Order: sequence, then structure tokens, then C-alpha cells
Amino acid sequence: MAGTGDNILDKLLHRRAMRRWARASRETAKSEISSVRNLRQQARQLRTQLNRFIQMADERVDKPLVGSTSTAAPHDSDWTWRPELWRSQLTAHGMASAQSESTLGSEVELFHDCKLAELSMRQLRNQRLADLAPYSLCMEVFKFDGSFLSIAIDLPDDAAKGLKRSHLLRIDTVIKVEKPLQIFARLNIKQGPNLEQIVRELPMDNQDLWVEFDLLYTKLNEKRLEKAWIDLIFEDPELNQFVIYDFTVSRRPRAPL
Repeated sequence: MAGTGDNILDKLLHRRAMRRWARASRETAKSEISSVRNLRQQARQLRTQLNRFIQMADERVDKPLVGSTSTAAPHDSDWTWRPELWRSQLTAHGMASAQSESTLGSEVELFHDCKLAELSMRQLRNQRLADLAPYSLCMEVFKFDGSFLSIAIDLPDDAAKGLKRSHLLRIDTVIKVEKPLQIFARLNIKQGPNLEQIVRELPMDNQDLWVEFDLLYTKLNEKRLEKAWIDLIFEDPELNQFVIYDFTVSRRPRAPL
């Protein structure tokens, strides 16, 4: 109901409930076990509803808004996209000891060859004024005994629709690292039995990063496009933390030669 919590009666009831639970906390040690058990059940039911409300309120009040499509993509782009992990709250927010081929959401998959997976990944809610994406991806790596670490981001089907060799495919991302490391972006385009790949190193001189893939210099078969994805490859990631505050992909026609 609009205005709930603003009228005098609601405020009085709220103060009464606060006093009740404060008193229950003080008297827990000396109350009957049966009474404590009943109050605990009531508190758990109340907490469920409060957590649900806080989550929904955060999505309404906090910036950037959930589902935001604002991006740093060039204005002449004919297609832009932000993966689910960066635009919507996931059911599973993260994982510790993340195994290879673990997924966060429907589009992001982790790959590594560690014997012991001493790394974690989780989704965070963005709070910074400069953030365009509602959520971010945080990865923490402790001991790393593998030879590679990457995340694969599947592009949607419409990324390949109308894709031509005259297009530039661009990544805009915001990454904060605890200590310097190299990060490479690899575009993969499957066309029939063949796989076209382009690798670019991200310029880590700033948190706001972008790279472009010029498809003119590929052997792209525009009639046989099946699937496309992007790998982010992290070199020597041991004892590091990196937060990817945003990740967007856009497409635009290149200027005529």
C-alpha cells in the first residue's frame, strides 16, 4: 500500500515492535526454553520477510538501477549487450573453491587447470556513483598451481545476426585489480567446423578499459555463423583480487577504407 510506514500509527507500531524485540534479547538468558524457542521461530519468519523487503528496496533505491542498459558503447553501434551477471541479481551469488566449468548465471563460465581450486567468484551489488552496471563480478585467487585461468562469456544469438566482416566488435569493461597483471580478451566465432579467433591485450593503465576486434582481417564466413563467445584470460593471477565492475559488448560498422 502506498505510503505504508509514513503515518503515525505505523510509526507507533514500529516503535512497539522494536521495544518488544529489544526486551526479548535482554531476557533470553533467563526465559523459559519453550518461550525462547517460540520467539526464535517468530524472529526467523520476520527475518525472511525483512530480507525480502530489503532486497527489493535495494533494487529500487540503489544506483545504478537493476536492469540498466546504459553503456559506454559508441553512439554509432548497431548492437549493444550486457551479460546477465552484470545487469540482474543471480539466484546463486557466488562460490568458494570454484571448480573449472563452474558457472555464474547462464552466460559466464570459469575455466582453469588447478589441482586445488583455491579461488572464489561472486556477484556484488555496485554502489559507486560512476557505475553504469547494477552488479559486478569479484574473483579472488589465493594459491594458484595451474597454467591458465579464464572466464568465458557466451554472446547471445543476436550477436551473430547480421554480423559482417565490415563490423568492429568492441568490449567496454571496468576492472580493478589488487596488483598488476596481464589480461587478454579473445573473441571466438564458430562457423561450421572452423573457429575464428582474435586476441587482444587489455591496456591496464586505467580501470576503464576497451578493446576492438576488427573482423575485416578475419576469414569470417557470414553465412555459416553458429556461435560466438569471449574469453577473458588472466596471466599469473596468484594472490590477487580483481573486480569487474562492468562488461559490455557492442558492434558497429567500420568506416570505409
